Amino acid sequence: MTSFASVHAFEAALADLRGPDADAAADARVRQAELTKPAGSLGRLEDLAIFFAGWQGRARPQIDRARAAIFAGNHGVTVHGVSAFPPSVTAQMVANFASGGAAINALSGAAGLDLTVVALDLDRPTADFTVDAAMSEAECLDALNRGAAVVDADLALIVLGEMGIGNSTAAAALCARSLGGDASEWVGPGTGVDGHGVARKTAVVDRAIAFHADAPRSAFETLRRVGGREIAAIAGAILRARQLGVPVLLDGFICTSAIAPLAADNAAITAHCIAGHCSAEPGHKRLLDLLGLQPILALGMRLGEGSGAAVAANIIRSALAVHDRMATFAEAEVSASL
Repeated sequence: MTSFASVHAFEAALADLRGPDADAAADARVRQAELTKPAGSLGRLEDLAIFFAGWQGRARPQIDRARAAIFAGNHGVTVHGVSAFPPSVTAQMVANFASGGAAINALSGAAGLDLTVVALDLDRPTADFTVDAAMSEAECLDALNRGAAVVDADLALIVLGEMGIGNSTAAAALCARSLGGDASEWVGPGTGVDGHGVARKTAVVDRAIAFHADAPRSAFETLRRVGGREIAAIAGAILRARQLGVPVLLDGFICTSAIAPLAADNAAITAHCIAGHCSAEPGHKRLLDLLGLQPILALGMRLGEGSGAAVAANIIRSALAVHDRMATFAEAEVSASL
């Protein structure tokens, strides 16, 4: 079933966002106060449990079924030498995912996540967005819907990630167009380009922003003009997850850039999202700060492919386990005056 049958349907869904169950979140807070520990002593774990209670609509949330969805796409902007690797690596890494040899295979398994990999027309890179829109309206809508299709209503959590040579350049352009700032504030080394490579990327993003300066600033137009298929797919998955009340765990800079155009149109879109980690890519911390997202982890990771978010999923499981399985003061016959 098509989630977003038209651009209007996508925009209408973004404008009308459901919220969490306030009563369930309140009940979870009451339970936290009754558990055998000093108030607030589990820190962020307590907040995560309450967050999930609100989105699951029950005071004792569980993760019965969770999925990691990794989207892959190729970018025409790589003609400008913005990556340390050729575009052929995207397909090679997708094959590595399929054979079980990538970091995300190991990490999703360790976190109890089903792994879905969606390769989006790798033989058809997006257009060079310094001289054209990266995608047509139809191509962008297709990418949004292919992302939305991975989100099932019975998921308790979806972890999102990406793979695509050149996509850190697209991410920087998305952030600059959506949230402002100079290109130099958003561009980083990506796959490991040197200082000259960073300067090249910055110039490319500057040209892209200038070329599309007169275009509409809507989330859809920003995604299709300077995004990529895999990034648009992540945006579609984020919005569909909100429609279904499924919490989203975001990975690094590129993954998180998908929400920047959505947040520029409706800041409330971040309410069902958690930042799994803060990556080593310089623009990621700036992006998280502007979106008001506090990362769970900061491990110096910059691999992408959902890896940091998959590690953070284990922290979420721990938060829900302690919330559900700890005894209350009454159950343990412990004085509540700790």
